[in-house]
Amino acid sequence: MIVRLAGGPLGGRELSIPGPWAGGWLTAGDADWGLYVPVHHDPVTGVVLAEVRVTAPRRQ
Repeated sequence: MIVRLAGGPLGGRELSIPGPWAGGWLTAGDADWGLYVPVHHDPVTGVVLAEVRVTAPRRQ
């Protein structure tokens, strides 16, 4: 499965994953962490589009 990342610190990159992917926190090198969630799966090509989900710190 190919996962294409849109937006955030890893926008424009692609991941090759051996099985289903439900999203998660990702980073690469010195890039900030980003929470990516799948938003579209093309059943013909198997490509998944994942967008960054903006999160804000919780107040205590």
